[in-house]
Amino acid sequence: MTERTGPAGLGGVISVVQTPFDDADEIDPAAHRRQVDWLFAEGTDGVVTGMVSEVLRLTADERDRLASLTCEAADGRGPVIVSVGAESTHTAVRHAKHAARAGAAAVMAVPPALTAVGDDELFGYFATIAESSGLPVVVQDASGYVGRSLSLELQARLFWELGDLALFKPESPPIGPKVSALRKATDGGARIFEGTGGLHLIDSFRRGAIGTMPAGDLVWAMVPLWRALCAGDYERAYEIGGPLALVITHQSSLDTFVSVEKHNLVRQGVLPSVRMRGPVGAIGDEDTLAEVDRLVDRLRAVVRSGG
Repeated sequence: MTERTGPAGLGGVISVVQTPFDDADEIDPAAHRRQVDWLFAEGTDGVVTGMVSEVLRLTADERDRLASLTCEAADGRGPVIVSVGAESTHTAVRHAKHAARAGAAAVMAVPPALTAVGDDELFGYFATIAESSGLPVVVQDASGYVGRSLSLELQARLFWELGDLALFKPESPPIGPKVSALRKATDGGARIFEGTGGLHLIDSFRRGAIGTMPAGDLVWAMVPLWRALCAGDYERAYEIGGPLALVITHQSSLDTFVSVEKHNLVRQGVLPSVRMRGPVGAIGDEDTLAEVDRLVDRLRAVVRSGG
């Protein structure tokens, strides 16, 4: 079996948690703990807060609280990665230092989305986050959903100058060629996570990815898919990857990802509510969710068919 890990044992399936909200639109700690327990019971290697955790709709104090709740719920069962990206280096560092105190194994950061700055500024932003917290930073190019794309030159510089403190999560197309280009620019050393919900996982694995960070709603499919890849069982991987990709085709924006994922978690009895923080963009209709249900059921049947 092929084992691929980065610093702090980071690798495999690191599931992105949703942020459950109660009827007063506040974070629901009990529901969050049940979610994390379920993810580990289903075999996830770790958990992470990310864009689909609706972190950009949380106050600074709420983001820190979500980080603490996630680390407490994980309770040493696997690494926790905390999203700390912000519009200023100062705020990102504040969140990164809190994540370190809370027990996170690493942090993840998108670049500032509202300010167009050069590679030197961005290098300082990511390097300061890593060095001030002492934690590895997953450099997240989420420009497929928000912000601007990160240059290959910047990412390679981060690898060469930060070493084990830099990992990468490309999420803007074309995913495969970007993974290969970054691997080539770092002499095969860059530790890269697939970040498109598993849509490009098989291709990214072939190109050297060390893991994936999909939302947790389909963790029971992502774990056997990853294990099949590590075992070299590509026939099984494609068998699972096909219906998984069909589910993801209904998630074309940040809010559609959140909406579908919370719907799936409620349907599986993991979360009590699909509530999202507003304002919320277009998220599809009842027919969309009915088709998602049919596809998820087919995916589950495929997973179960392999034992």
